[in-house]
Amino acid sequence: MRNLLKDLQTNKTTEKLRALQRYFESASDTDKLWVIALFTGKRPKRTIKISLLREWAAEFTQMPTWLFEESYAIVGDLAETITLLINHQNETPDFSLTFWMQELKRVRSLDEEQQKQWVFDSWGKLGVDDRFIFNKLLTGGFRIGVSQALIVKALENLTQIPRENIHYALSGNWDPYESDYQSLIIESNVSENPIKPYPFYLAYPWEEGEITDLTNWQFEYKWDGIRGQLIKRGDAITLWSRGEEIISDSFPDLVECIGNSNFEGVLDGEILSWDYVKNSPKPFADLQKRLGRKSPSQKFISSNPVAFVCYDVLEHSGVDLRSKPLQERRQILQDIFEKNFPQKVENKTDFNSKKKGNNTVSIQFEGAIDSAIKLSPTVVISNWEEALEIRKNAKLLLNEGLMIKRLDSVYGVGRKRGDWWKWKVEPETADAVLIYAQKGHGKRASRYTDFTFALKKGEDLVPFAKAYSGLTNKEIEEINHWIKDHTRDRFGPVCSVDAELVFEIAFEGVNISKRHKSGIAVRFPRIVRWRKDKTVADINSVDDLLSFSEKLGN
Repeated sequence: MRNLLKDLQTNKTTEKLRALQRYFESASDTDKLWVIALFTGKRPKRTIKISLLREWAAEFTQMPTWLFEESYAIVGDLAETITLLINHQNETPDFSLTFWMQELKRVRSLDEEQQKQWVFDSWGKLGVDDRFIFNKLLTGGFRIGVSQALIVKALENLTQIPRENIHYALSGNWDPYESDYQSLIIESNVSENPIKPYPFYLAYPWEEGEITDLTNWQFEYKWDGIRGQLIKRGDAITLWSRGEEIISDSFPDLVECIGNSNFEGVLDGEILSWDYVKNSPKPFADLQKRLGRKSPSQKFISSNPVAFVCYDVLEHSGVDLRSKPLQERRQILQDIFEKNFPQKVENKTDFNSKKKGNNTVSIQFEGAIDSAIKLSPTVVISNWEEALEIRKNAKLLLNEGLMIKRLDSVYGVGRKRGDWWKWKVEPETADAVLIYAQKGHGKRASRYTDFTFALKKGEDLVPFAKAYSGLTNKEIEEINHWIKDHTRDRFGPVCSVDAELVFEIAFEGVNISKRHKSGIAVRFPRIVRWRKDKTVADINSVDDLLSFSEKLGN
């Protein structure tokens, strides 16, 4: 394991691939399985609380807590901090990765004092490299620039199994403690695991000039919800998120709806908050009320209804349809709805005939409004002028823009440039002033890279968003030099600064929030640019964003 991590410390993808292949060729099956699990985000539940590790590390190194915390703030990575502060230079016993993973499972059942002694013993006998790996296993963070696609490619080269099959084998909620390499990778079969989802196919951001002839393309709305796969195979029914988590318990109404149908297979679509009176989507903020609730009551479900808006079928009656062209899959999907769900299939939307003023544009979902599983309409577009008009009104229609899919495209794995495009509406922006700065983690631990921005609210400045992306390295360096001379106060790794620097902040939507001092919350804030031409007198107010929210009916 230590040699693999050293070999992966390169920016060249080909060298990382060779390092993975060398490891997989020589490692035991159990060690291979654990590397796959750790590098693809399937790490087990953390054995020991991070707060306890910090406390124990300060005690072990005989450092004052404040000095350990300052060191952690500078280094930015807890595993690396502990490794650097322990001076022992021992020779590491030859223990395998599997040994340590089994140890982590064993000590989970020990009491706190026994766990502490085990950690101290391990720190005392491990060498520097293995101590670092041990700390990483404890903290659960392996950020080494290895994607799942690279893992899959290495396994494909080793086993000669098609990468689509390996992607499928690694999808879903498999447990490395309960699985083994042979059954997971070599012998994986859909019939042996009926609840397993397929890898999601993703779209690239739209690039102008890619399409000239619209006749070979299907246009759809880009829904603002949670992507999911709804699966029914025999008596097994599951709902999976794009993050490969089972969320069936959070949405029993969707599970019940597909369970009452004769359909068997896998549907790909979007979970949306739904207005069953208007038969139309509701804002994403309403969907957030349903997220994370494991066993919502019937009363809560009735007060916060959702729908699964389906736009693709991946499997039907045991047949994998992903290799069929989109045009054929769409026809199969329409036939499925006609036979299994109480909804018409002729629901293509003529946008222009639905327009009744700027605030009354709507999408027509025809058919029975009480079905929780709905067919996503395609959009009739004959030229780019119509497409631009629809995209311009996307937020009024409570979606994010348009999806553009090649009619002959198969349902692939991950992203493939040229077949599926997402053409999102331009984000909203506001000018805001920097009031707090915080040092980052890892390679960014020595610089202020995480920023908090404020808007005007009456005579006061109130924080409304945090952002850490959108600036160049040169701009970050310039801001860090400025912070040294304009810091008002410090709170560990955070400092408050003079309210002078103005930035343009982009975001996807505005919601009313009682939890925030500003009274609002924005989605996906990020920095667009540093507005050196503006002062704090030019920034936007909370009222500006509230008026935007009201315009959209939020």
